[in-house]
Amino acid sequence: MEETTAVRRRPTIRDVAAAAGVSRGTVSRVINGGHWVSPDARTAVEDAIRRTGYTANHHARSLATGRAGSLAFLLTEPQHLLFADPTFSLLLRGAAEALAQRSMTLVLLVAGTAAERANVTHFVSAGHVDGVLLISSHESEPLLDALLEAGVPTVSCGLPLGHQGDFAAVSVDEEGSAREITRYLRAQGHRRVATITGPDDTPGGRFRLVGYREEMGADFDPLLVARGDYSRESGARAMAELLERTTDIDAVFAASDMMAAGAVATLRKAGLRVPEDIAVAGFDDSGLAASHDPPLTTMRQPWEHLSAEMVTLLLEVIAGGAPRTVTFPTELIVRESA
Repeated sequence: MEETTAVRRRPTIRDVAAAAGVSRGTVSRVINGGHWVSPDARTAVEDAIRRTGYTANHHARSLATGRAGSLAFLLTEPQHLLFADPTFSLLLRGAAEALAQRSMTLVLLVAGTAAERANVTHFVSAGHVDGVLLISSHESEPLLDALLEAGVPTVSCGLPLGHQGDFAAVSVDEEGSAREITRYLRAQGHRRVATITGPDDTPGGRFRLVGYREEMGADFDPLLVARGDYSRESGARAMAELLERTTDIDAVFAASDMMAAGAVATLRKAGLRVPEDIAVAGFDDSGLAASHDPPLTTMRQPWEHLSAEMVTLLLEVIAGGAPRTVTFPTELIVRESA
């Protein structure tokens, strides 16, 4: 008889959830303390863990303290964007300050490639950190499933598309904010208001477009929509694309200040003045807007509140609480560009 050399696959949270007949989020909450889970669901999960032989690979959590005393700031973007996009440094600084007040350590992790994702998954699953502050998640981001499978407490900056309810989240009112700045531009007398959106698989890219479209109403025109990736370069390309499509644009709402700055550069190359010929507005107010020439009208995100609330929600989940979503308002900041 032929001898088998196959090694039995290690059970995962997905296996436990299937055996218990509950969601992976419920399994994760049971593993991390069992709070906010019904007695029946907790019993089903505990029984499924025994039947499947699932064991969490959280070495640090077996220490006397039961905690690593640190959280990971996990950026799921290419490394250079950590320094190129000012929004990430603002969130990083805010998170570090919030943890310093609690005598905890912040660990910076970047996962923009497949190899980096694999390393990060192994690191956080091994219990080297108590939880993850997930920054810039995309709907197609495989780390979302990996973190859920590993039962790692996680809070997302922005709604985790495709995983709402599985993770805690802190966000701004994307749709309402886009409606407000579009309404402002129209109130200035602009009628052909274009928009440069972010990626559709990000909450900002998707919901800011929804808000813009709703506010434009019957005046919405697909020709006035161009897509970028939040970078200055993509804003410049998108603005050039818009100018090729139509010549009657009188205002542009870009879904980030970086893209707004790129749009202004393209308009100047085309011999157009901002705001005299075309008004330009952005989103974020991360520092670039105020120093730009001309200073950008934009929607200000409450950066300090976002970071602090992310830490608060993550610590709640680590303590066994149910994941919550908190939404903050933004503030319209009017400057010289619109």
